[in-house]
Amino acid sequence: MPVSEIRDAIETMTKVFTEQPEKANTSGSATATLESGLRFEVSGEHEAVCYTDMPSALGGKSSAAKPGWLLRASLASCNATVIAMRAAQLGIELTTLTVSVSSAADARGLLGCDESVSAGLTDWKILVRIGAVAASPELLHEIVEWASAHSPVACTICDDGTTETVIEIV
Repeated sequence: MPVSEIRDAIETMTKVFTEQPEKANTSGSATATLESGLRFEVSGEHEAVCYTDMPSALGGKSSAAKPGWLLRASLASCNATVIAMRAAQLGIELTTLTVSVSSAADARGLLGCDESVSAGLTDWKILVRIGAVAASPELLHEIVEWASAHSPVACTICDDGTTETVIEIV
C-alpha cells in the first residue's frame, strides 16, 4: 500500500478514535491446543494459526518455533509495523526497515532447578536498521523512538527500562 494510503487510513482512524474513544478499545485472544508431546497449534482471530514446540533436549521434537521465539517475533514485527506507520504519517517512504530482537534466558527457571532463578526472558535488545531517501538521520531516530513508545507489544514487554535499542541508519 502506498505511503499516502497508509497515512490517510491512520488519519481517518485517529479522527474516529478522538471523537469516539470507546471505538479505540480492542481485544484479542489466542488459543493453544495440544497436538502431541509438547507441540501446540495456536489459533486466533482472522484464521491466524501458528505452531510451537520445544527442543528435543527438553522433551519436544523441535518441529516448530519455541514460544519464546514467538514473543521475540511479536516484538520485532510490532515495532516494525509502528515504525512504518509513523513514517507514513510523516509522508516518509522507507527504503530499508529491519527490526531484530534478541533476549536471554536461564533454563533453570523454566525447569525449576533453582527457585531463585526467573523463567523470564531478560536482556532484551532491539536492533533497527532503517533508511529513507528524503529523511535525515535525526528524523529517522525520532521515528524509531516514537514507535518504541507507541508499540503495544513493546509497551507491554519492555516498560521495565532494561531494553536496549540500537538504531542503524542505512
